[in-house]
Amino acid sequence: MRAMVLDTPGSALQAVELPEPVPGPGQVRVRVSACGVCRTDLHVRDGELPNAKTPLILGHEIVGAIDAIGDGVTLLRPGDRVGVPWLAWTDGTCRQCRAGRENLCEAALFTGYTRDGGYAEAVVADARYCFPVPGRYSDVEAAPLLCAGLIGYRALRMAGTPQRLGLYGFGAAAHLVSQVAVARGIEVFAFTRPGDERGQSFAATLGARWAGSSDQSPPVPLDSAIIFAPVGPLVPEALRSVGPGGVVVCAGIHMSDIPSFPYSILWEERSIVSVANLTRRDGMEFMAEAASMPLRVSAEPLPLDQAEAALSRLRAGEVEGAFVLEP
Repeated sequence: MRAMVLDTPGSALQAVELPEPVPGPGQVRVRVSACGVCRTDLHVRDGELPNAKTPLILGHEIVGAIDAIGDGVTLLRPGDRVGVPWLAWTDGTCRQCRAGRENLCEAALFTGYTRDGGYAEAVVADARYCFPVPGRYSDVEAAPLLCAGLIGYRALRMAGTPQRLGLYGFGAAAHLVSQVAVARGIEVFAFTRPGDERGQSFAATLGARWAGSSDQSPPVPLDSAIIFAPVGPLVPEALRSVGPGGVVVCAGIHMSDIPSFPYSILWEERSIVSVANLTRRDGMEFMAEAASMPLRVSAEPLPLDQAEAALSRLRAGEVEGAFVLEP
């Protein structure tokens, strides 16, 4: 099969031919139709996330049809259309799993990081961590739901029950979660890179009440803010934007250092929390909600061999929504 492979962190992806993977017990093989390009892929490619498997096939926003199943798989069958997310496997027995926090499993494996992912024509996945994909979305539209959508959904849960929600960094995740928030009656305030008038206009078309740059203050105090941009200095900026009791959610797996800030902007029971990975509950609930609403997914399809170029364009901020690779 064709695949785009990372030999060592920091190097360019290379197109190679590999044997097709064979599903083991409890696994399925998915014929990849589409795989989203996520900022986490960029962090892995650039060596900002340690201990990646190498050589490695990136990609964890995978949509395709099952074409082979391993022993013990009973709930899925060949021909089923599924999505494969970032969380690839958990042991089910560690302290975190027993407490219902499988997203924090001490032995977890991750698609496109510690297991091969979807920048390829086929991928093997744990059947327990394959989600049904709403039929109203094409393969290209569905791919960003598998991480940008899921992490945004979990971040929204961590944000509590805000009436006014700020989103810092209006990329793949924010453009999806903003629509979920607006559908729930939440007022959305979008913050983009300074000078990104195109991004601000994009946010407005998706229902944002206000859109401005990240160095501006919102017109009213916020109840919660979610930071998708991997920029540590945005944390104190977001704290200044939320009112008493406000929550600032850091939704990225990687972020630059947070600078020191005065205690006064944390006081009055403001809090900072982070989001780590996802759970199967997140996946099932989000897919059900996505099936019930016409999410507008902004996705630019690209051929598989353009994976390295897509990562470069993502690094430069040259995307409205998400890039999706089509093997």
